[in-house]
Amino acid sequence: MFSKKFNLSSYTTIKVGGVAEYFAEPQSIDEFSYLIEWANLNNQKYQIIGAGSNLLINNIFIKGLVVCTKKMKSLTIDPYSGIVEAEAGVMLPTLSSSLAKNGLQGGEWAIGIPGTLGGAIYMNAGTGNLSLAKNLISVKVINNKTHEKLEIEKKDINFEYRFSSFQSNNLAIISAKLHFEPNGNLEQLIQTTKNNLKLKTETQPYHFPSFGSVFKNPKNHYAAKLIDDLGLKGFKIGGAEISNIHSNFIINTSSASSKDIYELITVIQQKVLQKKGIYLQPEVRMVGFDYPD
Repeated sequence: MFSKKFNLSSYTTIKVGGVAEYFAEPQSIDEFSYLIEWANLNNQKYQIIGAGSNLLINNIFIKGLVVCTKKMKSLTIDPYSGIVEAEAGVMLPTLSSSLAKNGLQGGEWAIGIPGTLGGAIYMNAGTGNLSLAKNLISVKVINNKTHEKLEIEKKDINFEYRFSSFQSNNLAIISAKLHFEPNGNLEQLIQTTKNNLKLKTETQPYHFPSFGSVFKNPKNHYAAKLIDDLGLKGFKIGGAEISNIHSNFIINTSSASSKDIYELITVIQQKVLQKKGIYLQPEVRMVGFDYPD
C-alpha cells in the first residue's frame, strides 16, 4: 500500500525534496480514505500533495505519511449540460484540453498550469482574475478527523486570492463538480487553448524545473515587476536562479538544494522589502521548514 523512506524529489516540479517516512499514491477514493484512517489510527502526521508544483520540501527526513493524489484521475464530462466531475488528481492541462475537445468554454486558461484539480482548488490557483472557483459547483471531501465523506457547496467555501478555506479547515479534497459553458465553437476553443499554451511556454521558463510563480502579487503590484526593477533576473544562490525569462520564477539550473531555493526566496523578500517597502508573500507551500504557513 505504501513505501517506506521514499525520496520525494521526483514528486515536486522543482525536483527537490526530502525523504518521507511513509509514502503512498492511492488510485481510488477508497484507498485514499483508508490511508487517512491508517494515519489517524497510528498517530501519524500526514500531508497531501498533488503534482508537487508550488511546493518546496526541505531536504530532510519528513516524519509521517505523504499521500500523492496524482493517480486519482477519473474525469467525466457531459458535453450537453457542461457538468464535469473530476477526482483530485486530474491534471489541469488534461482538464483544459478535454474541455476544449468537448466544446466546453471557460477552461482554456488552465492549459499550462502544472497542477492538479485538488491542488488548484486548495490554493485557489489561477491566472489573472481567472480561477476554477468561478466554475465550481461543489467539492467532495473527507473529514480528516471523523473520516466522514461530505459534499460542500461552493457557497460554503471561502475563496480569496490564492486562498481557499481548505487551507485552514480539516477537510481533504477528493473530487469536485464543475460547470463550464457548453456548445462552444470546437475549432476556436482548441485553437485558443493551443495559443494559451504557446504564450505560456514563450513567457515562462518551461525547460527548467520550477514551482510556477513563487510570490503572490501584492495589491496594485506585480511581483515579477518588483523583482525586475531591482535587477535581480539571473541572480543565483547555488543551483537556484531567478529566471531570465520571468522573474517571479525560480529555476533549478542543475543541482539546487532546498536550502539554496529557500535562501533565494528569503533574499528576494528582503531586497524588495528594503527597496520598495513591500513584503512579498510566497505562493509556495513550505514543508519541513520553520516557516509560518
